[in-house]
Amino acid sequence: MTTVAFVCLGNAGRSQMATAFAEREREQRGLDDTLEIVTGGTDPHDHVHADVIEVLREKGIDISDRTPSQITAAEVTDAAYIVTMGCSVDEFVPDDWDGTAERWELEHPGGNDLDAVRDQRDEIRRRVEEFFDRIGLSNE
Repeated sequence: MTTVAFVCLGNAGRSQMATAFAEREREQRGLDDTLEIVTGGTDPHDHVHADVIEVLREKGIDISDRTPSQITAAEVTDAAYIVTMGCSVDEFVPDDWDGTAERWELEHPGGNDLDAVRDQRDEIRRRVEEFFDRIGLSNE
């Protein structure tokens, strides 16, 4: 089982979108039995941002039932890959972790600009698909 973690500060936007697209990729690629996806934040918010829920619904993904959570060292101890967005793995990985870390420079869009959130959603979807391709996550 390969574990991939998507982590940001609040686990209310960027990492939620990345997780949702990764779950979709996992299903489309037939990787349900070989890929575990975890997500969390270093300083989680109380709820997922409403604009994130809205722009994901536009793509047929419903995350309205999700709640941000704190990422823990136990969740990522065996992770092969950790993708961070706005935080550092140094904040939560165990000292002996030997996986691969990637940092995606994605600013929080902020405000009430749905078009900015849509742009970020599309960028995250592209990055997730590229990530799966690059690390060889396929069922072929």
